[in-house]
Amino acid sequence: MKTEKLNYYLPPELIAQCPCPVRSSSRLLVLNRSTDDIIDSRFSSIGDFLSPGDCLVLNDTKVLPARFFARKITGGKLEGLFLAQKPDNNWMVMLKGARRLRAGDILILKDRQKADFCEAELLEKQARGRCLLRLKTEADTETVLEAIGFPPLPPYIKRDDDPAAADIDKSRYQTVYARKNGAVAAPTAGLHFTEPLIEQLIQAGISFAYITLHVGAGTFKPVTAENLDDHQIHQERFSMDQENARIINTAKSKGARIIPVGTTSTRTLETIAAGPQIEAATGSTGLFIKPGYKFKITDAMITNFHLPKSTLLALVGAFAGLDNILAAYNHAILQQYRFYSYGDAMLII
Repeated sequence: MKTEKLNYYLPPELIAQCPCPVRSSSRLLVLNRSTDDIIDSRFSSIGDFLSPGDCLVLNDTKVLPARFFARKITGGKLEGLFLAQKPDNNWMVMLKGARRLRAGDILILKDRQKADFCEAELLEKQARGRCLLRLKTEADTETVLEAIGFPPLPPYIKRDDDPAAADIDKSRYQTVYARKNGAVAAPTAGLHFTEPLIEQLIQAGISFAYITLHVGAGTFKPVTAENLDDHQIHQERFSMDQENARIINTAKSKGARIIPVGTTSTRTLETIAAGPQIEAATGSTGLFIKPGYKFKITDAMITNFHLPKSTLLALVGAFAGLDNILAAYNHAILQQYRFYSYGDAMLII
């Protein structure tokens, strides 16, 4: 399949730069993939399109404050993204502005108030902009990130190192059910849920199950290959315990729909599903869901609106039919929906 088939034009003003004032007040486009019908609604009314017994599967990963700022000894400004902790208090990071840096150079990491926090030595420059740093502090990674870190917003959301804006993003670029630290990007389809809405849905007979998939920086990587099959998708770590597998299997055995919230939940479920049932599992997934894929357990899906030529658009196109998705996106553009991470939502039934 040609990657160009995943392309569409989005007016830049429709890229949401901030969250909706109330999470569940975001708009909701409901797409019926059997009839091609489209309904415009609000996320707070999502229960109108669900049935008692339906099982929503949520990703409870928690986003780390992984974006940080640093300076060279000579004063030049750097921006980094924490990717992973390595042995001996070393960090794997993405580092902007590192072109002229060499192994052995010393950087100064800045805290959220822009004061010097600690030194870090550049140990190694690797492929794809990755760098290995050795931090010169006794503090553990979580403590350091809490002191220096900003929410790792995607590059199409424009933010500088303003602590006040970071405080808002720290709350809103995180689901209300986030529990397990490890992501460097949010599972954004879940940002629309509030605790009262979850309780309302439970009272209406909707069941909830949780998986954990730690979203990596690769989720923003565009497909640059001319043919979709030539793209190497990123690996991400996941886990699902026995109790949540039981909740899903019970719902499925009763004929209820399994509805993952977001592409991360979908990818995890489809990785571990053995036909219409699943088992507890832990591992990493490199599953690339694209048009032609046969879904094993997903019956409906809650998602956001995705970038052109992205693996996420390929996934929803595989589920609903790419022509249906692009028609729905065109409708959303005409109706001035807000797109991408802080944007509006879509329910595909």
